[in-house]
Amino acid sequence: MTDELGSGPGAGSGTRHAVVVGGSIAGLLAARVLADHAERVTVIERDRYPEEAEQRAGVPQGRHLHVLLESGRQALDQLLPGAVDELLAAGAPRVGMPEDVVQWQAGTWFRRMDAMVDIITASRPLVERVIRRRVLADPRITAVEATEAVGLVGDAARVRGVLVRERGAGRGGEPRVIGADLVVDASGRGSRASQWLSELGAEPPYEETIDTGLAYATRVYRHDRHADDTDAAGYFVVPNPGQPYSGVALPMEDGRFLVTLSGLRGQEPPGEAEAFEEFAARLPHPVLRDWMAKAEAVSPVYGFRATANVRRRYDRPGRRPAGFLVAGDALCTFNPIYGQGMAVAALTAVALRDALADRRRTPTTARVQRALLAASRQAWDISAGADKKMPGALGSAARPGLVDRPVGWYLARVQRRVGGDPEVGAAFRRAQSLTKPLTALFAPRVARAVLFRPEPATLELPPLWRDSGQG
Repeated sequence: MTDELGSGPGAGSGTRHAVVVGGSIAGLLAARVLADHAERVTVIERDRYPEEAEQRAGVPQGRHLHVLLESGRQALDQLLPGAVDELLAAGAPRVGMPEDVVQWQAGTWFRRMDAMVDIITASRPLVERVIRRRVLADPRITAVEATEAVGLVGDAARVRGVLVRERGAGRGGEPRVIGADLVVDASGRGSRASQWLSELGAEPPYEETIDTGLAYATRVYRHDRHADDTDAAGYFVVPNPGQPYSGVALPMEDGRFLVTLSGLRGQEPPGEAEAFEEFAARLPHPVLRDWMAKAEAVSPVYGFRATANVRRRYDRPGRRPAGFLVAGDALCTFNPIYGQGMAVAALTAVALRDALADRRRTPTTARVQRALLAASRQAWDISAGADKKMPGALGSAARPGLVDRPVGWYLARVQRRVGGDPEVGAAFRRAQSLTKPLTALFAPRVARAVLFRPEPATLELPPLWRDSGQG
């Protein structure tokens, strides 16, 4: 069986038509990359795209907090030059970490030291609109809206297209075939690619899962007096195995704030407005609840519970067809509380670009698929590594490995120093933002600080002002 990605001499010049299933961020960025290697690219999207930055049904988590990590910003700038500037011009806030936030983590308040990394805290609909308009302005890329993929065309040796059906046609609707030299599944967390591959006689991937049962709820607020209470842009209360509740308030465009509260299985935040604000009293300090009491709620409470970490191991050996790739959340999805999804979508698209452009190796399906999974590995290590320590974590990958205990001991020492030691804090922030590898936490200077330097003094009160004695 040949494993060439497209027809002809590899995907670089021989792929005539590429189809991307799923027109969200991961799918659009994949389409942008494929347009440089195919004569035409078709994006299959279940929704009808809104004209403006509006919520759509196909992104159920779209009403909730999203952040674009620094690594995602850098990757997006490579793929769509000017897109980040457009986001900022549209009012997307840029928040410096830890300088611009009041943060409680690992049992202490973080000092508001100079910013080490930035995050962009625009709403998900605004990010999608900016990306969508730029990608679909390319005449080589066409979006087929209100259409769902229902299967693959081909056999266990090669995928040759995708079966689609008009949305709303029901089971009686007649599917039609869109032929393709390459199909990319970017359909998200609910991907049905395993079923589709089985129907072709191919092997579905092994799935790794870790599920803490975390659920979260979000509400939009306005707080015109916010600047009178603090010069911070927002608040972070980060959970740990001994304190399972989380609360975050961050700005987005148009002067609004998103407030998200979360709890683990059996301790989920409520969907009723009054109970939502009462739930904030479970946090280890009343600072966020006090902020909410002074703010004006301008939306209902929206809940979300699909927060398991799931990694589908298409990189492992198995009988799978050439001409079929999986990307985005369909490949690897994370507990959203860590804010990695948009960054990993952009990093995966960069990995696709680099794998297809590598003149030293033929871009076979297997080789490119391994590159896509590798782009998500660090985010998985962070999210899954933290979640497997949480009480009640379940799943095929929830059991601690042999190295988890000594590494966990070291990382616990890191966490106790992040909030007050600039050197350790910088290494931690850069690894967490996916701009530096996790090995940066074990670099000699950082390790000396972690192993031999005393823990920095902790703050007794939240640092509401940057230049206060608590800051």
